[in-house]
Amino acid sequence: MLVRRGVLFIFALLVIVIIIIPTVLVRGCNLTTIPQQSSEQEEIRVKLYDIKTNQLYDLGLEEYIKGVVAAEMPAEFELEALKAQAVAARTYASKRIKSLGGTGSSKYPEADLCSDPAVDQAWISKTEMKQKWGVLGYYTYYAKISKAVEETRGEVIVYNGELIDPVYHSTCGGATENSEDVWSTAVPYLRSVTCNYDQHSNRYSETLEFSLAEVSKKTNTDLTAITVATNGGKLIQNLEVSPTGRVKTLKLADKIFKGTDFRFALGLRSTRFTAEIKNNKLVITTKGYGHGVGMCQYGADGMAKLGKNYKEILTYYYTGVQLKKL
Repeated sequence: MLVRRGVLFIFALLVIVIIIIPTVLVRGCNLTTIPQQSSEQEEIRVKLYDIKTNQLYDLGLEEYIKGVVAAEMPAEFELEALKAQAVAARTYASKRIKSLGGTGSSKYPEADLCSDPAVDQAWISKTEMKQKWGVLGYYTYYAKISKAVEETRGEVIVYNGELIDPVYHSTCGGATENSEDVWSTAVPYLRSVTCNYDQHSNRYSETLEFSLAEVSKKTNTDLTAITVATNGGKLIQNLEVSPTGRVKTLKLADKIFKGTDFRFALGLRSTRFTAEIKNNKLVITTKGYGHGVGMCQYGADGMAKLGKNYKEILTYYYTGVQLKKL
């Protein structure tokens, strides 16, 4: 009798374990468990036109930001500098994403943004990252950039509650620029600040020499009939200079140029330059790299090296702003 009861008990136990419990669990899951969405499904989408492949990509915002940070800032930079770049890039993108009421890409109407840095922000794919850093470098740097993006997920920069245009550049050369001294329009959060943090930049200073024939060709100015005095004469004169020393207008022979136009004509790193004539050559020394407005990227890295966090970096370069979740 005891043996029979034992057999029945074991049989009942097996039925409970093998059939009843799994059934209850499955039914319970169907009733109470909410399927988890991936972060890609949850986040804002970006329609990106890639000028290198001529393709339109659909990306999650945070994944897009990783490609921007990888393209726009050296991955060797300090983590807090990469975080500052991530927030600036996210703010720029958010202001243009159509689903958020943005303007979309100015050049590619089917897209929110494009990968052309002359139009929007630079962006590279994971394949390009591997080509840029090598396979081992890719795993190291992609993890670092992902950390910077994820630890600032959803954060943007606002001024008076509105998304800002967070312009940035490589190296300011000692001070950033007021927006009106570069683009004519005064923007309250794009004010000049002293920057002593970018001197480790390999683009901090550069000296170039041009023959007068070369300058004539690049600027469409006839310098061949100009007699250059021993000490430089009056071949080139700065007519208007910003408070930080950037050339706004200059006179070359008898022709007047905007500093920005002269910079691009000769391929100079910035409009913060000095020029002189030596041995019938135009010698130009530049300081910094880029337009000089907003966040100085090498300056951000220099601040991070001194222990500043990304919030301190952003509020230093963008005057009067706050950070908030998108």
